[in-house]
Amino acid sequence: MKLPLPPVPTALQPKPKRPGEGERVKPLDQAKEAGIATVDWVDERTSLSGAARWLMFRKVPKGTNWFYTLGSASLFAFLSQAVTGVFLAMYYDPSITNAYESTRHLTNDIFLGEFVRGMHRWGSSVMVILVFLHMARTFFFGAYKYPRELNWIIGVVLLIMTMTMSFTGYLLPFDQRSYWATVVGVNINGTGPMVGPYLNDFLRGGAEFGSTTLSRFYAIHMLLVPGGIAAMIGAHLYLVTRLGTTAPPWLRAKSTERDTV
Repeated sequence: MKLPLPPVPTALQPKPKRPGEGERVKPLDQAKEAGIATVDWVDERTSLSGAARWLMFRKVPKGTNWFYTLGSASLFAFLSQAVTGVFLAMYYDPSITNAYESTRHLTNDIFLGEFVRGMHRWGSSVMVILVFLHMARTFFFGAYKYPRELNWIIGVVLLIMTMTMSFTGYLLPFDQRSYWATVVGVNINGTGPMVGPYLNDFLRGGAEFGSTTLSRFYAIHMLLVPGGIAAMIGAHLYLVTRLGTTAPPWLRAKSTERDTV
């Protein structure tokens, strides 16, 4: 009589093959698996997936339409300005003797320089228009009311900072048009009550327009205002995520009438 074979320990048993195992793995699938493994490795050590879910997955009120994308469009315009501004800063020389020549060299001689400068120049106007439209949508939809008053104040500050960034960037080519337009703008600011003369002296950096004025405008345009806008956008997005978005006023009016009947 033949005795049965002894059982094989679990650790020595061959593991079952996964579906498709043993087949040749495509490079695209390998890259996908590597990306997933990298994201899992980072998330295991930082727990960023929880913050991403809190930020991205939230309730959206009924009746949300394209007007609600104006905030995201403004954010995209700011990111576009930041990226193109970095490339422009690589060739720009903020001095009264070389500012115009560096701008001309960037526009005419650098590969895609005119394209990047055009994106930055026209993008500033687009960003101002989008921020104004976003503020108008917030006002007419009543999204500035309780409990979103603080977010409305942050939006007003962002509007002012956007206008400041546009104003300070206009001088940087330092040609005749930008120079005299900035002179007019600074003099208008100087007519303001109480703080006007001090603001005028601060923007000029002295008694007259000169190298200090250009350096000051460049620092404000490149460092001070973008950093403040980035911080304010972070606070703005946090409050939007925490408090949610408001439904269109016509839908809220219908629900109120239905509840009172």
